[in-house]
Amino acid sequence: MTEKVRVPEPAEGSNDLSMAVLNAIQNPVILVDENSHVAFANWEAESFFGASANHLARHTIDAFIPFGSPLLTLIEQVRERRAPVNEYRVDLSSPRLGADKLVDLYVAPVLSQPGSVVIVLQERSMADKIDRQLTHRAAARSVTGLASMLAHEIKNPLSGIRGAAQLLEMSVTDEDRALTRLICDETDRIVSLVDRMEVFSDERPVDRMAINIHSVLDRVKAIAKAGFARGIKISENYDPSLPPVYANRDQLVQVFLNLVKNAAEAIGDRPDGEILLTTAYRPGIRLSVAGTREKISLPLEFCVHDNGPGVPPDLLPHLFDPFITTKTNGSGLGLALVAKIIGGHGGIVECDSQHSRTTFRVLMPASKGQATDEVTPMTKGTHA
Repeated sequence: MTEKVRVPEPAEGSNDLSMAVLNAIQNPVILVDENSHVAFANWEAESFFGASANHLARHTIDAFIPFGSPLLTLIEQVRERRAPVNEYRVDLSSPRLGADKLVDLYVAPVLSQPGSVVIVLQERSMADKIDRQLTHRAAARSVTGLASMLAHEIKNPLSGIRGAAQLLEMSVTDEDRALTRLICDETDRIVSLVDRMEVFSDERPVDRMAINIHSVLDRVKAIAKAGFARGIKISENYDPSLPPVYANRDQLVQVFLNLVKNAAEAIGDRPDGEILLTTAYRPGIRLSVAGTREKISLPLEFCVHDNGPGVPPDLLPHLFDPFITTKTNGSGLGLALVAKIIGGHGGIVECDSQHSRTTFRVLMPASKGQATDEVTPMTKGTHA
């Protein structure tokens, strides 16, 4: 008589621990049973699919992903081979899941449950954004060298040209004086551009301290409402429990003034134009430091949202490159400077844009010290 093997019962509390571990994973994880029903989904999966685990469990996986998705083929492949499979850059974008749902997939069989598979999804959006951010920093370094060269090799002869035009202006006719004035004006414009580029060549260390980001954003809002955004509604949605950021206050004001001004210019004369400033704590984003094994955590998220027409899709990947602009008289250096400043603080900045919704997102490390410019605590919510 064959001895019956007794399968040990799970230790008390082990199921709760397993759930806690799976829910702590920052990637969507789902279990699909032999009938292709979603038998389990962690919290990130609920967020990714926009549905609760109970709702997911009432349907098969094909109800939540695009028709004919490669994921369905991968599931069948894993069931047949009973071996895990990786697939990179799979597009799961759909009206249900939303746009820009590019993911890396890991699909593995559950050997104790024939036909069941575990699916782990790694969203590519943040990885791609960090890759682009490193490209932006390299572009900023190129501008640094160009700025140093321009400052020394162009400004001096420009001064001579302007001086000669001013001397000519005193001895020419009124008709020709307009031409000498044009020479002076255009020379001044070139000098102004070179001065702006010189900012990139300034590699001196800046004074940093623990800064309350809300005091910075309040300052930016006050400046904007008194000037370029006078007729635009500016709202806030702050996390009052946010720790301070280790940064230079003046440079942060410069960064967010630039972003808010861009938002105001994008909105233009729209009567329903609105700019929304938000702050949040987003654990899980870590950036590797080149040349070391160190990883910097970037949990602080500061966003500038606007309901303007959006950024053209072909321009979006190059938005932070120098000399890229949609403005008629723009120099294309403002956002490049923003990327340089935030990169110098160990953070990243990115833009997400769709029709009537553009978000500039700044991710930065937290400071371990107490903020030196505390403001009155704000209630979390939206304020006009």
